[in-house]
Amino acid sequence: MLEVMMTLFVIVVVGYAAGKLGYMGGEFDRKLSSLVINWTCPALILASSMTGDMPDRRYILPLLGISAFTYVVLTLLAWGLSHVLTKNAGDRGIVAFALVFGNVGFMGYPVVASIFGQQAVFYAAVLNVVNTFAVFTIGTMMITGGQGSDRERFNKKVLYSTPMLSAYLSMLIVALGIDNIPAYVSQPLTMIGNITVPAALLIIGSSMSQLPLRALMGNMTVYGTTLFRLAFLPVGVHFLCLALGFDPYVTSINTVVIAMPVATYGTILCLKYQRDTTLIAEVTFITTLLSMISIPLLVMLF
Repeated sequence: MLEVMMTLFVIVVVGYAAGKLGYMGGEFDRKLSSLVINWTCPALILASSMTGDMPDRRYILPLLGISAFTYVVLTLLAWGLSHVLTKNAGDRGIVAFALVFGNVGFMGYPVVASIFGQQAVFYAAVLNVVNTFAVFTIGTMMITGGQGSDRERFNKKVLYSTPMLSAYLSMLIVALGIDNIPAYVSQPLTMIGNITVPAALLIIGSSMSQLPLRALMGNMTVYGTTLFRLAFLPVGVHFLCLALGFDPYVTSINTVVIAMPVATYGTILCLKYQRDTTLIAEVTFITTLLSMISIPLLVMLF
């Protein structure tokens, strides 16, 4: 697990170097971000549901239920915590996004596989259906929900964007148990989807390269957000779900998934909607770095 997380972190470092050396940055990052959101990410979502060996389907509905419950709870908590963690009204949407959305699609799959086995990747994909829906609806509103003249209203077209359409189709495949999708469909989607992880992490690194080194060390807002993102919220949600009677196995997978560092989509959405990436890049960097310690500790705890 540590090796997996170190590998992902190294890709971020490569992106940082590419940005510093002029290979990435500016318009290139914006176009690559658009490619990731509109093409490679939907392919990744679809490919994750196209598995020949269906795991136990009895977990599908509980996973969808616990995931929906989790994001409702996290969204409500994030709204209140964002007012505590920062006094800057313009940063509250960024802080809220960081508190709610972990790096499920990029880091969640390999980490879940390393802990629960390869079969559990399917369960993480089911959890990621709700996460994807939430990122491109609630998350988009958080990122674009600035104050005053910068305020942007939620665009209903997001509900029909390629990431959302792929999430709907993936959910349908899971619900119907379709497991005989031909290789000439699943393999190209898998290959295109595999671009998502390195591309998104390279974008994160490139965005960090635009910041002064001092900014990457974070501030009180960044470290407060990190503490809740990696520790307090996963532990709190874990015990809440157990107390409400959710299946322990489902709860454990859900806990690991929401304990991921801040989702790389935060930076990508900031670039897409022309928001300042400084805060989201800082908190993404710090949570990614510290998650190499926090996730193993969390696994040992449960």
